[in-house]
Order: sequence, then C-alpha cells, then structure tokens
Amino acid sequence: MNKKILETLEFQKIKQLLLQSIRTALGEEEVKNLTPSCDFDQVTQWLEETKDGFDILRLKGGIPIPKVSNIKPHMKRIEIGAMLNGLEIAQVGRVLQTALELNRFFDELKEEQLEVTRLYYWVDQLEILPQLTRTIKVSVEEDGRVTDEASPELRGIRQQIRRTEQTIREQLDQMIKGKQAKYLSDSLVTMRNERYVIPVKAEYKGVFGGVVHDQSASGQTLFIEPRQIVDLNNRLRQHQIAERQEVERILANLSNELAPHYREILHNARVIGHLDFIEAKAEFGKALKATVPHISETNALFLKSARHPLIDADLVVANDITIGENYQTIVITGPNTGGKTITLKTLGLMQLMGQSGLPLTVKEDSQIGIFQEIFADIGDEQSIEQNLSTFSSHMTNIVDILRQVDDKSLVLFDELGAGTDPQEGAALAISILDDVAAKGAYVVATTHYPELKIYGYNRPGTINASMEFNVDTLSPTYKLLIGVPGRSNAFEISRRLGLENHVIEASKSLIDEESQDLNEMIADLESRRKMAETEYLEVRHFVEESESLYEDLKAAYEFFFEERETELAKAKRAANEIVEEAETKAEKIIADIRNMQLASGSQSGHVKEHELIEAKSKIRGLYQEEERLKTNKVLKKAKEKKVLKPGDEVLVESFGQYGTLIEKLPKNEWLVQLGILKMNIKENQLVKSTENKEEPKQVITTVRTSTPRVSSQLDLRGRRFDDAIHEVDQYLDDAILAGYSQVTIVHGKGTGALRQGITDYLKKHPRVKKFALAPYNQGGSGATIVEFK
Repeated sequence: MNKKILETLEFQKIKQLLLQSIRTALGEEEVKNLTPSCDFDQVTQWLEETKDGFDILRLKGGIPIPKVSNIKPHMKRIEIGAMLNGLEIAQVGRVLQTALELNRFFDELKEEQLEVTRLYYWVDQLEILPQLTRTIKVSVEEDGRVTDEASPELRGIRQQIRRTEQTIREQLDQMIKGKQAKYLSDSLVTMRNERYVIPVKAEYKGVFGGVVHDQSASGQTLFIEPRQIVDLNNRLRQHQIAERQEVERILANLSNELAPHYREILHNARVIGHLDFIEAKAEFGKALKATVPHISETNALFLKSARHPLIDADLVVANDITIGENYQTIVITGPNTGGKTITLKTLGLMQLMGQSGLPLTVKEDSQIGIFQEIFADIGDEQSIEQNLSTFSSHMTNIVDILRQVDDKSLVLFDELGAGTDPQEGAALAISILDDVAAKGAYVVATTHYPELKIYGYNRPGTINASMEFNVDTLSPTYKLLIGVPGRSNAFEISRRLGLENHVIEASKSLIDEESQDLNEMIADLESRRKMAETEYLEVRHFVEESESLYEDLKAAYEFFFEERETELAKAKRAANEIVEEAETKAEKIIADIRNMQLASGSQSGHVKEHELIEAKSKIRGLYQEEERLKTNKVLKKAKEKKVLKPGDEVLVESFGQYGTLIEKLPKNEWLVQLGILKMNIKENQLVKSTENKEEPKQVITTVRTSTPRVSSQLDLRGRRFDDAIHEVDQYLDDAILAGYSQVTIVHGKGTGALRQGITDYLKKHPRVKKFALAPYNQGGSGATIVEFK
C-alpha cells in the first residue's frame, strides 16, 4: 500500500500509541515495521490474534511479558564464537526465563480449557531449555554480576578477598583512631589505584612509610599506602586478578553452552516480541474502548459508531459509516467545519488499522473490507517552490490517483473540484466521480457544489450524505446523515442573526427556481428523518420494556419448573424413606415366617419360598426413581418447545386458531396453513402445539412389579462385609425369580474373610442345593459357584 496514504491519515501516530504498551525490543521493532496488509488470510490471522489478546487481557489480566532487551547482536556474536559479558548473558537468560514462564502460563490456560484461536500456535514454537535457563539464573544476576554460586572456586576466591579486606581495614582503623591520628588530615580510609590508602598531612609523610599514590589539589594532603599493609594490598590484588580470571572462565563456559542453541534462543525472542505486540494491541484497544471488526469478503464496510482514535473521546462524535452493499459512492455535502474531512479520515484510518490487525474505535459487529490500495486527496498541498496553486496541487494528486485506481481501491476526495470556477469545478467533479465509479472503486467525496446533490440522486450506486447543522444553535452537530444531502443554511442563519425579512426575500428571488426546489426538498427530507428518528426512539423504548418483561417472565417460568422439580424430588425421597422403613419391617416378618417354616420341617400348608421372594421384590418396586436436578434441564425443554420447523402444528395467538407450518420466510415470518387459507405470520405470534390439544395431561404413578434383568454373576470385590452379605441375600432372591439354576459369586481371594462369610451364609440358605469354589480357569478360590434347588 502506498506510503503517502499512511502519512495523510496519520497512521504513524497510531503506532506511537501502540509503542506505549510495548515491553520488548523485538516487539517495538514489530510495531515500527507494521504496515497494512492486502492479504485476506493474513489480515484474518492478525485480527484473530488481537481477539485472543483481548480475551486473555479480560480473563487473566494479560500475557505476563517482562522487559526484554534486543538479543539479536548477542546471538550474532555467539554465532561467530565470541564471548558475551555478564550483562549480555543476563539478557539472554531473561529471554529463556520468559519463554519458560510463558509456556507455563499457556499450559494453565489449556488446563482451564480457555479457547484461543492463534496464540497456542505461537507458544508451541517456544524452545524450552530448563537446564540452561537455571544455570544462567544461578550464575548471573540481572545486572550482569556473576554470583558466588557460579562456581566453588569463585566462592572461595571472594571469601579470601573479603577476609583480606577486613584485615586491611582493621589495621588502617587502628592507625586513624590511635596515637598516629594527629598526622592525618582526615580520619577516613579511601582508595587510590585500587589500593587502600589514608590521607596524611604532607609534612608527616615519613611517619607511615610505604607508597604515596596521590595528593590533594592544594598539595597539603598525601594519600599514602602504609608499609604495614603493602603486602596485604598486594595479596588483595592477586585475589582480585584471580576473581576476574574465574569470572571470564565462567562467562566463556556459559557462552559456549549458548552456542548450540543460538537459533532457538533467537526464535524465542521473536515469538516473545510477537506476543508482546499482541498484548500491546489488546491494551491499546482497551484504552480506546475499541473492538475487533469482522472482515467482509465482498468489501461491504459497516462501521458502527466510528470514532477517530486521535481525537479526545469526550469531544469526538461517533458516526455510522456504510458503503459497499447498496452503493459504492457517497457524496457528502454540508458547511465548512461541519466534520466532513474528519469523517473521511475516520473511514480511511479505520480501514488502515483493520488491515494492520489493530482493534478499531467502533462498536461490536462492525466490519471492514480488504483493499489493495487506499487513495486520498485531503488538505491543501500547494507548494510555493513548485509554483502550484491549490487547484493545481489537488488536480496533480487526482491525476495520479486515476492512473492507479481499480475495483479493489478505496478513494477519499476532500472538496472535490474546489479552487476553481464553481461551474467548471462541479463539472470536473462529476466526470471524475464517473470515471472512478466506472473502474469499480469505492469512493467517498465531500463537496460544496449543489450540482453534486443532483448527481447523488441520478447516478446508480451513488448516495447523498451530509453533516447535520443545528440552525437553532447556529453550530454543526458533526453527525453524518446518510441519504440526506446537505442544504445551504445561509437564509436561516441570517434571519436568526437579525437580517431584515425583505432583504432575505429579495435574496431568494435572485436564486433560480431549481435551487429553491432542491433546498425545499432537502428540508422536507430532514423533517421526515427527524420524525422517523423520534418514532424509532419511541418504538425502541417499548421494545426494551417488552424485552425486560420477557426476561422477567422467562426467569419466573424457569424458577417455577426448578421449584417443581425440587419439590417432586423431595416427595420422592420422603416416599422412599417410608418404603425403606416398611421394607425393613417386612424383612423381619418374612424372616420370622421362614424360620417357623423351617422349624416345622414341612413345606405343605405354608407359604412357598418363591412367594416370599416375589413379595420382597414387590416391596422394592415401590421405590421412586430420584433424579438429580440439572441446571439446564428447564432451559433445554423450553428451547425444544420454542424451536419451530415445517410441518409443526402451532397456535396462532393473534387469531386464536391452530394451523400447520409450511416454510420459514425472511424477517422472522412463517407461511402458515390456516384451514383453506395460507398466511404470513410473525414467529413471535406462534406457539408450538402439543399432540392432544383438548385432553389435559394426567399424572400417572406406576408401580414396578416385574423383576429387572439379573446378571448370572455377582461381583463383590471391594465391598464391606456387611454390605456384601446384604447384597448376596437380595441377589439370590432375584436370581431364583429369574429362573437361574446356578450363579457365580466373585468375592476375590484377599484374606479369605469375605469368602468364609459367604460360605457360612450359603450353608443356611434354604434354596441353595450346593456350592463350591470355581474351577481354576473361572476364578479359582476367588469365586464360588452356587446351584439352586
């Protein structure tokens, strides 16, 4: 895209705002190199990344990226085998540590199942080097100082340095605080030439002996290294040399460890810079209350409440700007300082920002197109040096635009044809607009010429627009009115300012009839627009009230069903408690009867065993099935009831008649068959009908009497002893009723306690014919096979 449009629409200032949120050097480099793209897929990916940044900023407070320096020069030196200093290695370590932390951060997002479209792709490219990262972190501080933990040798050398310095200070302290203090010009210890010295008066320089390293400006003080500490200073100097050599060795080793990974580290820095750029876009958007637009494949632009991002949010007026769907040319008329030029710049800048992947200062659901070129002729570009007039400079620019424009271009003309004779200028403006429109380009032009208002009505694909002017306050409102041409307000303004009526009427008589008719038509259009706007606001008020009432009713409806389900569940639990109590009593009675039957030694004349088992099953069948309330249960039912499809029987509320749906129509309408009539009915007037419209629903309680399907094997592994015996008792009853001749009880080997308990129980059961451990291939001693009589 041409660089001139970036300058004309001040795209560089947008990038300056972005830079305020950048933390990394490579992120800053990415912002500085940012230009709009003409590739649909590329712009789509950029905007998806911006949306991901918005989501993470909103839900997690942003991507945790610290300040990161530019390590490209460091990696270049590593590539050629050079050694890095401590600060450079610390900066490389910062990149490695940031990559590790980002990887951990996005792993947590994956665990939380936060869906992002593009950022996982970038994070997966990070090369994590945990051992090297830890080594650098332990060895080098952020300011580049090598730590004592970098090597045992360095720790030992520094301990010797500290001990030697302590000894030197102790001896010097004795001198400056003892009897010899009178020979000193000041009681302090200082350093000269990296050696400890004391300030001695010049006349007493022989008292301490040693070496003179410096003197004061006046010559009255000499800085002397006393002979007593010369050897200690020499020893300290040797330790310091050893320290420097060890530090160089450590840095050389760290540089060598970085060498095999320099490409991965450099790529990590680029990824971190890109993530920083995405985070900056999100913070930029949040500060300006911006949103991420959609992209129109047909280049149909719709900017809802678009605001110029470089104008104070408290002062700027938002406007809806639409072009491309029903028309490709907009002619904006209106007074000077009415906001025409700002509207042009807002449209152009929004498009540049959108094609750069940036959020736009528009409301949700706005959309942009993808243009190969955006051209603008805005402002006065006359040049004294080139001897160009205002008209000539504009025309030179327009000629250049006409050579390059095509059907994938957006063209912005400000005051088209201005700077020359009005009649000729209007004719030129019309011909230029016709030429650009013939090439299929999208055009927005501002003008003062009344002839272009007629042009906006007569040309296909062209629409008039204007900037609203408040005659009462004699000031522009800066509101863009699509479909309404601007009109001259000179007579109304003059009248309000006190000009005599006869002067105004005389002026009107000098204007041709067509111009007067046009102004009257425009005035009528404005009046109708205001009436429509008033009615719209009134209707909108009632719609909002209806929506609020609907939400209240919907909430009450859901609450009613939730409460009904809750109360029903409580009733079922209470019923089950009663049945459980009755079952316990029945169990005791049946057990007593069975014992009496066994004691009598005869089955004749007594209750049969299978009858007892069947009675127990009937008691268990009295249990109510309890269902846990699901939060979305009522919503699901409500949604299923509301979904309409062809063939459904519906009640048409407005007629009180039942009908059949035939097909779905636009604007939320259905074609409905009502007897012999077919009618278009709004969807909100239709209620899905049930199959039996006249018969009320009846609640039927069903008692389960049949025995459910029983498995031929009972698995008791992991059960407690008491629970297992109770489960065996119920299982055997169900198995006998099911008609099984034999079953298998799996109890596991374990300690043998459960197996022994089951054996004791089976010995006493009246319906068990015999039992034995299962064969080896069927579980062996971990299972028992039971045969019934």
